[in-house]
This record gives sequence, C-alpha cells and structure tokens, in this order.
Amino acid sequence: MRIRYKKWARPELLESTFYTDTPEEQKGKWKYLFKNPDNPMHLELGCGKGQFIAELASENLETNYIAIDLVDAMLGLAKRNIETTYANKNIEPDNIIITRFDIERIPLILDKEDKIERIYINFCNPWPRGKHHKKRLTHTRQLEKYKTFLTKDGEIYFKTDDDDLYFSTLKYLDDTGFEVYEKTQDLHSENIFEKNIETEHEKIFTEQGIKIKALKARIVDT
Repeated sequence: MRIRYKKWARPELLESTFYTDTPEEQKGKWKYLFKNPDNPMHLELGCGKGQFIAELASENLETNYIAIDLVDAMLGLAKRNIETTYANKNIEPDNIIITRFDIERIPLILDKEDKIERIYINFCNPWPRGKHHKKRLTHTRQLEKYKTFLTKDGEIYFKTDDDDLYFSTLKYLDDTGFEVYEKTQDLHSENIFEKNIETEHEKIFTEQGIKIKALKARIVDT
C-alpha cells in the first residue's frame, strides 16, 4: 500500500515509548524492551497502519509483540492507532514494540536468543509477476530466514486474498520444513483462528465478495 509522506510521523515515532529506531542493536535481547521480559514473543511482518496488532496486543497482555514495517508514515499511523486502542481500554502499551526495518534483511535484527514463537503475515504484497516471486514474504527464501529465529515448533499465521499467493505459500512452506496444520479458502465461513481480528484490507476485500484464504503452519524440520 502506498501512502503519502507525513512530516509528523518520524518525530512522533522518535518520541514514542514503544518505538525503537535501532532494531539491529536489539538482536538477541528484544525481551528487555518489554515490561515483562519473560512473556512469550510474537512478531508481525508488515504491520501497516497497525489496526491488527493494536487489537491483538491489547487483548493479549501476557504476550509481547514486535511489529515491523518499512515506511515511517505507516508506522506513524500504527503508533497513533496503538495509542488510541490502548487508551480506550485504559491500559498502557507496554507489551508492544514497533520498528522500521527491511523484512528481507530480518536476520540482522533477530536470532534464536529472541525466541519468537509466532509470526503473523497479513495480506502481504503478492508480487504476481514470476520474476518478483522472491520478494514475497512467504517465499522459501524468506521462510529460511524466519527459521533462524523461530523457536522449535514456531508458528506462522498467514492471511491473503490472493489465490496464487495462497497456493504458492502452501508449497513454499512444505519445501522449507513447515507443516500446515490448519487451512481454509474461506476464513469467514471456517474460522481457523482463536479469534479472527480483521485487518483494514480484509474488510475491503470481504465487502467486495473476495474470500479470505488463511493458514496456520509450524516448523517440523529445524
């Protein structure tokens, strides 16, 4: 999703208590950024405007969350959405950290010491042209990188509107030693999640009559 430059975004991020501008310095020690460092840690890749992670994290205070995006304007909106969601529930956002980084280079900021138990990937760019498939966040090249920091039995929760990306992702996961243990081609008729938190894209696609594909996978070969 393209978004206009927002001059307020970076100054606000730098002032935020739950944003880090130095993710490479946190490698192996992310847990120390949280109020409760011993809580399990989950990760969202491509958090966009942050509605999903704001709702998820504020409902699960016993889990720590890292949310990554590459665009300051997006992260600025995510920061505001997180603040609003937590304020409405009268709680502090002390179980969430957002940061700016290129997901293709993610091994530079996370390793096994970070003990990431679950990754969320929601409606990532499907990169439909064959020569661009390696840019997909679920491509085998990326999945191998995630295995460098996921825990044993670490999970991936994935949602998309794109049929080709969905079926390709099933193959990518199989090729890299993940087991897809739940899947659906119509999430809203067959919810496979404990609670399905709709993203902004998900609501738009659903209103257009597009069925949401989803899966849950875990590492079986490390």
